[in-house]
Amino acid sequence: MRLVTAFCLMVFLLPLGALAQGTGGGTGRVWVQIEAQPSLAEARARARDYARDLPDVNGFSLGRGWYAITLGPYSEAEAERVLQVYRREGVIARDSYVAQTSEYGRRFWPAGDTDAPAPDPAQVAEPAPQPEPGETLREARASESRLSREEREALQVALQWAGFYRGAIDAAFGRGTRAAMASWQRENGVEPTGVLTTRQRAALLGQYNAVLDGLGLETVRDTEAGIEIDLPLGVVEFDRHEAPFAHFTASGDLPAQVLLISQPGDRTTMTALYDIMQTLEIVPETGPRALASDGFTLTGEGAETVSHTRVWLRDREIKGFTLVWPAGDETRRTRLLEAMEDSFSTLPGTLEAIAAPATGQRIDLVAGLDVRRPERARTGFFVDARGAVLTTAEAVRGCGRITLGETAEADIAHLDESIGAAVLRPREALAPAQVARFRDGLPAVLSRVAVAGYSYEGLLGAPSITFGQLAAMEGLGGEPHLKRLALAARTGDMGGPVLDGGGAVLGMLVPYEPDGRSLPKGVTFATTNGALRTVLETGGVTPRNATAQADLSGEALTDRAEAMTVLVGCWE
Repeated sequence: MRLVTAFCLMVFLLPLGALAQGTGGGTGRVWVQIEAQPSLAEARARARDYARDLPDVNGFSLGRGWYAITLGPYSEAEAERVLQVYRREGVIARDSYVAQTSEYGRRFWPAGDTDAPAPDPAQVAEPAPQPEPGETLREARASESRLSREEREALQVALQWAGFYRGAIDAAFGRGTRAAMASWQRENGVEPTGVLTTRQRAALLGQYNAVLDGLGLETVRDTEAGIEIDLPLGVVEFDRHEAPFAHFTASGDLPAQVLLISQPGDRTTMTALYDIMQTLEIVPETGPRALASDGFTLTGEGAETVSHTRVWLRDREIKGFTLVWPAGDETRRTRLLEAMEDSFSTLPGTLEAIAAPATGQRIDLVAGLDVRRPERARTGFFVDARGAVLTTAEAVRGCGRITLGETAEADIAHLDESIGAAVLRPREALAPAQVARFRDGLPAVLSRVAVAGYSYEGLLGAPSITFGQLAAMEGLGGEPHLKRLALAARTGDMGGPVLDGGGAVLGMLVPYEPDGRSLPKGVTFATTNGALRTVLETGGVTPRNATAQADLSGEALTDRAEAMTVLVGCWE
């Protein structure tokens, strides 16, 4: 906080005292708004900083979770003068402005009756609240003694939330609680007795609950989902049922979302739901998560959003909720989660086949929610028993993170741009069902070959097998390490193994566009084993040799190819 100059303090602060008493020109009573903050804790801290150097500091709720710091109240003419002088001195921001009383809700600074609307500006004369008239320390102790256990615990929770209390929530007002009360009193400008008066208790609880202002917390009773819960209907609204979710989408500018989760099932069903939800875009990949026999918690922490899912399994019914909230608004999110979890209760029934999906049927949707997908997905195949994978350089170039299959993370062990191949090593050892065996030499031209690949870049969940022929023994430019195939491959197939009829690997499918020209449909190229062996050995893998084997049936060849093939995902 920049300080007012000594000259300004001498010349200007005296008139401000008169302004607060209502003297001077103008008829309306207004405020100078100098700052707004998105959380109560931040707003209280900033108001405290301003109050060290400026008179007439007040704080009010703006609704929708925002809090204003103001100076005043003043007449309109006085407010303009305050604005002009303080701006010129650099004490307040250039975008400060004059605001009307009607723009503000409950007052949070100085501490006072926060359960009431903004006070009548004509009544505001002192910058700090005074002790409650008529309630002595003895009377405060007497009123405190009549509190229930729940009320005493609520005060400890509020003191803990405000940062004054670090002990157990046990309803016992011992030394720690008394010290916390005294600190709160001192912080809020009243005598630090260590015993809160009736009005001070209301002010403390008002500050605690003010963080939920503007969220419109209301009890929702969804009889179709069989759930009753308090939801922030000021920022979300019901959209649709699409089993296993009841969707509540953002109703305004705040990008919030709520899912109520409801489906029949057992522990296996719940575990599948736990796995599926981690693939959704609304659940960022990082964050704590835990699966138990009777429920799970799943927190996703991203740069823009944070989501929290809580699910319970009771009497063969899986029920719970997900809250998606903007990142950086931890105070409100934490308090809202507490309110939702405390209010959650179940009713008879689940969302089993209640309604047909309202959204279009897309393979990358789960009950109307987008599945999180990599920037690009290609194919690779296992080349040793610990899960090393051979793929194309294009598949992993410039990736922030590389995955094998759905979740296994991998690193680049070696990358050879000259032939466009890369060896990947999983961070934790895998146990592939089949490891590639490489054939020495090539079959005759026009021999049958097969390629295993994720043609649709993972949308189908399993590799496809495409059959074709060996068309030529070199690339279009005479490249000896390339072989041309008569085979209709797709982009997702790149990096897949090329197999002969007996299941031995002949090479790897690679992208190839000579001189930037697109090739006719059905023309594809593969890097052959001689070049690939060098890449593998440099990457720390000893390639396995194939033994002579008779041609397999189409079904057996497909099984072998699928078992050695893996999806390679490139993420930002």
